[in-house]
Amino acid sequence: MIEINLVPDVKQELINAQRVRTSVITLSIFVGIAAIGAVVLLAIYVFGVQTARGLLSDDAIKKESTKLAQVEDISNMLTIQNQLSKLPAMHDSKNIDSRIFDVLTTINPAAPNNVSITNLTLDSSTKVITIEGQAANGYLALEVFKKTINATNFEFSKDGTKQTVPLASQMSDSDRSYGDDASGARVLRFTLSFTYPDELFSRTAENTLIVAPTRTNVTDSFVGVPDSLFTKNPNTTGGNN
Repeated sequence: MIEINLVPDVKQELINAQRVRTSVITLSIFVGIAAIGAVVLLAIYVFGVQTARGLLSDDAIKKESTKLAQVEDISNMLTIQNQLSKLPAMHDSKNIDSRIFDVLTTINPAAPNNVSITNLTLDSSTKVITIEGQAANGYLALEVFKKTINATNFEFSKDGTKQTVPLASQMSDSDRSYGDDASGARVLRFTLSFTYPDELFSRTAENTLIVAPTRTNVTDSFVGVPDSLFTKNPNTTGGNN
């Protein structure tokens, strides 16, 4: 059997090119239809489904709001709930003022330079502690008391980091005069004030220590305060300022 190809090569190439063009055009049409379909589906979802869901949500909100409005004393209930939610933050912001007793016990020098406190003021707004006291050993005891306070540090842990800050800054003393105490002994009466660090009474300060030159006290754990730490005001008889 003999076959004779009567179609020239140029004609064959033209036919093949037409077939490729037809395939490309067909594929492009299908891709375009798919893209148009995707756009249509997205439009239906955005403008149809989302709108319907929004309407349903608005309707549910209106129904629940109507139910809440019918509850008796709802405004008072919401106010109390709001206040209750703020209790943890308020608790964290409260100061532990009881640490002042540990501070006073630690900074009081040993005899014969110990002092007795007649009045104590803790001003949390200005961060100032004011001590009115008396010392049987006179000016020497006062100087030892001041140097002890200046040399005392406050150690604590915050956010897992151990820190140390000086106990006092901007110290000053005034109203120095001699007088007689309750037993008739002659004592030096004085007023001393200093600024304390923010962390001293902060609840966020943990594992706290008050470290003086001669003693250390773990705050929040000291049970007893010596009776000799506080006393009555002496009768002023005169002295030097």
